[in-house]
Amino acid sequence: MIFSPVSESIQHIKADKLRALAVTTAARLDVLPDVPTVADFVAGYEASGFAGIGAPRNTPAEIIDMLNKELNAGLADSKIKGRIVELGGTVLGGSPAEFGTIISDATEKWASVIKFAGIKVE
Repeated sequence: MIFSPVSESIQHIKADKLRALAVTTAARLDVLPDVPTVADFVAGYEASGFAGIGAPRNTPAEIIDMLNKELNAGLADSKIKGRIVELGGTVLGGSPAEFGTIISDATEKWASVIKFAGIKVE
């Protein structure tokens, strides 16, 4: 048994070389609609990653706005969106502030897990 990113295992799942037991996302994935979530068995369970693009601190607002506009346009493109979904991803898009909230929420969540588990830097 392994916990593997869907993007790394989807080709094996689709080829029936690997059996997906569950996904760790909060909802089922479009690419694996018949595969349950872990939360279907363990209430409240959710562990998923995300990817985004950042820019250096003090990047001018007009550059941030232009990058955000172009990135959202790319994510809205059916070919790009389709490929992301095909690899098990969920396309969100959004504003820099919304991405900041995602980062903040994930940091708070995993800090709580680390504290609860008593994990220490070695």
